[in-house]
Amino acid sequence: MNKLELRQTILTLLQQKLHVAQRSAQRALESATDEETVPEHKYDTLALEASYLAHGQAMRVQECEQEIALITQLPLCDSPQQVTLGCAVLLLDSQDHRRWFFTSPCSGGMKVWFDNQDVRLVTFESPLGKVLKSKQIGDEIHYHIAGSDYCYEIETIF
Repeated sequence: MNKLELRQTILTLLQQKLHVAQRSAQRALESATDEETVPEHKYDTLALEASYLAHGQAMRVQECEQEIALITQLPLCDSPQQVTLGCAVLLLDSQDHRRWFFTSPCSGGMKVWFDNQDVRLVTFESPLGKVLKSKQIGDEIHYHIAGSDYCYEIETIF
């Protein structure tokens, strides 16, 4: 698995997310400053609600920009011996199903189609990420979430 290409695929998806957020922020700003949103009486809160929405959308744009910066600056280790940030990890479950994960500083849960397979981003703050951190090939990991127990073996670390 080529992690440089994987990172580029992730960045492309994050750029698309940023573009949507920017368009939404622009529309929200236009709505907040539109002359039709001027309050007609003291109980008319349309302008106030529109300004809250515009602020929230602007914060969303900033978060997208931060995620792009974090992924861009993420060091990718060539031959990691244990799971660290920037690793691609292949996990094998008890039914011999293989699942790819990419340890990321952000965007946990995001799914990327790469190299004809799903790769899910996982952060070390997530239940899976917590048990993956610093593990090695052959280690078994167990975690519990939402009433279900999960068990995997680490097959490969890139």
